[in-house]
Amino acid sequence: MSTTRPAAVAGTFYPDEPIELRHMVTDLLANVRGGEPLHAIKALIVPHAGYIYSGPIAASAYARLAAQRERIRRVVLLGPTHRVYVRGLALPEAERFVTPLGEVPLDREGMQQLKDLPQVIKNAAAHQMEHSLEVQLPFLQTVLGEFKLLPLAVGEATAAEVAEVLETLWGGGETLIVISSDLSHFLPDAVAREVDGGTVDAILALDSHLNHEQACGATPINGLMLAARRHGLHPVMLDVCNSSDTAGEPDRVVGYAAFALESDEAADQPEAEKGATLLKLARAEIGSKLWEGAAKSINAAWLQEPGASFVTLTREGELRGCIGTLEAHRPLGSDVRANAVAAAFHDPRFRPLSRSEFDDIRVEVSLLSASEPLAVADEAAALAALRPHVDGVVFEYGRHRSTFLPQVWEQLPDPNEFLAYLKRKAGLPMDFWAEQVRLSRYTVTKWKEVAA
Repeated sequence: MSTTRPAAVAGTFYPDEPIELRHMVTDLLANVRGGEPLHAIKALIVPHAGYIYSGPIAASAYARLAAQRERIRRVVLLGPTHRVYVRGLALPEAERFVTPLGEVPLDREGMQQLKDLPQVIKNAAAHQMEHSLEVQLPFLQTVLGEFKLLPLAVGEATAAEVAEVLETLWGGGETLIVISSDLSHFLPDAVAREVDGGTVDAILALDSHLNHEQACGATPINGLMLAARRHGLHPVMLDVCNSSDTAGEPDRVVGYAAFALESDEAADQPEAEKGATLLKLARAEIGSKLWEGAAKSINAAWLQEPGASFVTLTREGELRGCIGTLEAHRPLGSDVRANAVAAAFHDPRFRPLSRSEFDDIRVEVSLLSASEPLAVADEAAALAALRPHVDGVVFEYGRHRSTFLPQVWEQLPDPNEFLAYLKRKAGLPMDFWAEQVRLSRYTVTKWKEVAA
């Protein structure tokens, strides 16, 4: 089997002659009005029709990447399948994608990170003729320096399944997420503008309940919306129109829009470095206790700021310890070190970690946001308010208290089951409820060591 996926729609969706294609893309980018660079773009939503139809709209997003040209080294690209049915998200079997502008290497390490997610499969046929991903590549090849691509053809999947994939691949400033999607299809111009206006409003509100009449890429967009809320991204609408504005007739149009989702530059800039530092800090502290030596200190100003964390240890995929702090009451560095030691040696569910296990454990550090109370009148309201795969939840009743990190949704995806086991963890019956129950929620940013 070939390790190269050749261009399938060159010559139809965009020019197949390299010089003509480069000139066309360069001109589209140059003609973007108000195309000043943005400096903290984490994700884009762009259309995927032929360039004469949607190229100017896509360009309005790609033109904003100039300031991040040398920073972005990986693009996670998701688009809907149009020709092959897929249950879940499909990776290609190739090692490179090719356009008239050259080859794009695929991110094999990133693909390996997804191997344990049941919703991710390999399906060469899903990629063979799929245009939603391919048409983005000439833009990316023009506006970025060297980068690796991780393409996923998205079929029948839930928003939570897509969000889980994005969380696994989130990375830091080196990773850009691109969602490929058109808006409404084949409506009269006036109707399309009304429908697309509602879709734009939903995306700006980070609404994760779009349907496929609103956007053909509703599934990957919804997954991005879940992840964007969790990471505090801010959506910016860059341009919107339909095919009657570019090269089509007004009685049967397709809608196009472009969005950038920006991160808080101050919070996101050290994201990858922050994760690596916290993981190193946790492992070193555990090692220092096993071998009775002082862990090497790490001097960073942000480690001295108050923070609340959980440290989770796994061994061969099974939980080996998990201890954490719900409220920030000491410097983050001290909190991570203390919780690492507690997870390794003082979790009452497990025997203390031994030296022989040290190399086999994987460390995960979760940094918690401030919790917010959930004002709910009864259990039904509580269940309706929970956001699966987003919320960490604290349950309190008198002296009974428990919490589940958002990661627990992976084992308990149903809100009824999630809340029932949370009550059991607090030492109460799984069907318990009382007027005095208090719930609060928080989100986490997590980093996990990758197996060697």
